[in-house]
Amino acid sequence: MAFKDIFKFNKGKTTFVFIGGKGGVGKTTISAATALWFARQGKHTLIISTDPAHSLSDSYERNIGHNPTPIAENLEALEIDPEIAMQDYQAKMQEQQALNPGMDMGMMQDQMDMASMAPGIDEAAAFDKFLQYMMTDEYDIVIFDTAPTGHTLRLLSMPEMMDSWVGKMITIRRQVGSMAKAFKNIMPFMGDEEEEDKALEDMEETKKRIKEARGIMADPMRTTFKTVVIPEEMSIYESERAMQALKKYNMTTDGVIVNQIQPEEADCEFCAARRKIQEQRLKTIQEKFGQQVIAEIPLQKHEVKGMERLTEIGDILYGDHLDDGVKAIPMN
Repeated sequence: MAFKDIFKFNKGKTTFVFIGGKGGVGKTTISAATALWFARQGKHTLIISTDPAHSLSDSYERNIGHNPTPIAENLEALEIDPEIAMQDYQAKMQEQQALNPGMDMGMMQDQMDMASMAPGIDEAAAFDKFLQYMMTDEYDIVIFDTAPTGHTLRLLSMPEMMDSWVGKMITIRRQVGSMAKAFKNIMPFMGDEEEEDKALEDMEETKKRIKEARGIMADPMRTTFKTVVIPEEMSIYESERAMQALKKYNMTTDGVIVNQIQPEEADCEFCAARRKIQEQRLKTIQEKFGQQVIAEIPLQKHEVKGMERLTEIGDILYGDHLDDGVKAIPMN
C-alpha cells in the first residue's frame, strides 16, 4: 500500500490529519509538504499550526496569520496566536457577563486573569479552531502541524476536559437560574428569563459541539494521526508512548514517516558509522510499528524550505515513483 492510500476522503466531509512526533524530527516540513501535495491534487486544503513556536511561516516562506492565509492554489494556512486567542476568550467572558447582569465582575476579571496565565491556553485555542473548522466541512482536508508530543496529547485531551467543565457550568447555571426565578421579586438585578435562557442555550450548544468533536476524532474515516520519527532511540520510544496514549482518546494511528535517513552510499567514515546505527534503529521501527504503513525519507543535502523544496518532499512521500527515495511498507 502506498503511503498516500491511507488518507481517507468522504464526499462532503472534511478529513482531519494530525502530524506529530518529538521536537526536531521535521513535523512542520512533513506537514507543509503534505498540505501542498494534496492541494496540488485538487483538494481544498487547510493547514493549521498548533505549535506556539510557529515555523510554518518559515517553511512556506510566507507571512501566515491567525486566520486562513492563501499560500497556493487550493491551499490556505494559519498559525494559532495565543495572544489573539486570549483576546477572543476575554470577549466571550464579557459577553457572558452581559447575559448575566448579576454576575460579579471581580470574579469575571479573576477568571480572565487566570486564563491569560494558564499554560494550556494554546491547546484550548487550537481545540476551538478544531471545533470551528470541523463543523463547516469547508475544506476537503485539514492538516494539523502539531507541537511536540506533550503539547499535542494535552490538545487531544481537550474534548474530555472541556466536556466536563461545560457540564459543571451548565449545572451551576441551572441552579443559579432556579434561584433567580425564586427570588426575582426581591433580586431584580438577576436579569430577565430570556437572558438566562440564552446563556444556558449557549452552553448546551457548546457541549453538543464538543460531543460531535469527540465523535469525529474517534472516527478513523474522518481523523487519523501520522507520526514522524527519526532513526534514534529517543524519538522511537517517545513515539511509541504517544501512540499508546492516543489509544485512550480512540485516535487512529495508521502511518509512520521515518525522516532524515542517512544514505546507504556513505562517503565518509562518520557517515558510514551513522548509517550502521540507523540500520539497527530502522529494524526497531519495523518491529514496533510494523502494523502501520511506514515511509522513509532520506536525509536531504539542503535545507528544506520554500515551495520548490516542499514540493520535492511531497513527491517523495506521495508520488507514484517510490524508488525516488521513499519506501512504503504495507501493513502486515
